[in-house]
Amino acid sequence: MSSGNKKSCFNNRCGFTKLIPQTPFPVSQHTSGSKSAEYVDLGNDSELKSEPNSSLAFNDPAFADVVLSFHSFGSSDTNIYAITRVFLHSHILEQCKYFAAVLWERWRDSRQFSEGPNHQKRIHIDMTVPASRTIDAYLLVLQLLYAKCNKDNKILFKDVSKALSALPVAAEWLYDDCITACVQYLGAVPWTEEEEKKVMDIVPHLQLQGPQELLSRLKPKSVTAVKDMLSELVHAAIHFHPNGANVKTFVANLLKTHASRSVVKLVLDDTFTKGLSTLKDSAEEYLEPNINGQQCQIEDLQKVTLHTTLVNSKRLLWLLETMIELGVADDAVTEWSEQADLSANLLRIFNDDVWLTCVPSLQVLLLGCTFNLASEIAAGFITASYQVRKRLVECWLPVLAGFREPPSQTVSSAKLHSLRQRLEKVFLLIISTLPHEDAQILLPQCLGFASQTVEECSHLTEAFNLWFRRAGIKQEHAGILKEERL
Repeated sequence: MSSGNKKSCFNNRCGFTKLIPQTPFPVSQHTSGSKSAEYVDLGNDSELKSEPNSSLAFNDPAFADVVLSFHSFGSSDTNIYAITRVFLHSHILEQCKYFAAVLWERWRDSRQFSEGPNHQKRIHIDMTVPASRTIDAYLLVLQLLYAKCNKDNKILFKDVSKALSALPVAAEWLYDDCITACVQYLGAVPWTEEEEKKVMDIVPHLQLQGPQELLSRLKPKSVTAVKDMLSELVHAAIHFHPNGANVKTFVANLLKTHASRSVVKLVLDDTFTKGLSTLKDSAEEYLEPNINGQQCQIEDLQKVTLHTTLVNSKRLLWLLETMIELGVADDAVTEWSEQADLSANLLRIFNDDVWLTCVPSLQVLLLGCTFNLASEIAAGFITASYQVRKRLVECWLPVLAGFREPPSQTVSSAKLHSLRQRLEKVFLLIISTLPHEDAQILLPQCLGFASQTVEECSHLTEAFNLWFRRAGIKQEHAGILKEERL
């Protein structure tokens, strides 16, 4: 092979075939004064040998014109350091801008020379290995300099750690091809969590021009990226995904394990507000259909609107259950207590017979939403203000009082009766937390709870007995004060 052909195999357009598996190097020890040096002989058994009769083999002392000596120090409590000598070729090293500058003819007088086996002059270069790096990283980049071009013009690194160890050295030596190859490899492979930490520790400090795309994997451009992703997941879970139940469970678990509870609350609050607005719109559309046509057309539109209301109610129920489980339903309680217009519209819908045949489970879903929030208040898991507690009962008590059981073959009557009775008990508990005058107004509105036998209405009896007992205490106190005045 001619010398011109030899050089063309190692110009700056070359890629690399593969990394050399590192083998233990034989070491001999030299002591000088108070310090001890270990001279490492690399040998020449690597897989990066050149073609037969070539003088461009890596670490070949027979034809090398550069001797590069690496000084690496051991631990701070010892005086032992290692000197690793590598035999190289100047026109190979000049692929790196650093060595191109070092080997420039202008600095010829300041170089150290020795004579090789073939009586050629050798240039000696000393280099200290920083404590933050290893000698293997430097040897790795040198081996890459001698690697041959492959058909795809890519570096086939063995793993991420090899590429990360080579990148700082390539940056130090201004070896652009190696920097590009490392960045491309790191950008094309997945990372473990530990490797992500190494990338963040190493790459930003190198201040390179290319790795912005690499770091964009770890640093989203938008500050609202997390909120946007969670919002999309929640929206997909409750709207479009065909495997609804499993996806809802999965998304709920993601929300539960997410590090920022405030972001989760913000996402769920926004979704709840939008869902509640859609529910209100569909209820209003049922009562006032925006269509000019025959009665049958209006009825068909109303049935479609009822179905939309049912679907939105299912979504709200899942949202509220998720928010309650995560402990972020405080604002939802307040918002649900302010839906006087919605409850009035729903009461008008339930007074119609259409829903009984079209969407018989609608009332159960809406009462379920109310029960979930009210029970959290009654149990003390959500600390609601006096105004919220009062408005919640005032708003949704008429819907409960106007409860109508759908045909038994459509919805389980036992389930309906159980839900209704539990909600009655919860409302009576909340009323017991209100001032005596408010309870005096609300308790008579609960007489509809007495539709069952006396035994089944024991919760209503207890509520009235409690009110009368408190009223008696008040009267006794007033009588005492009157006697004292006399």
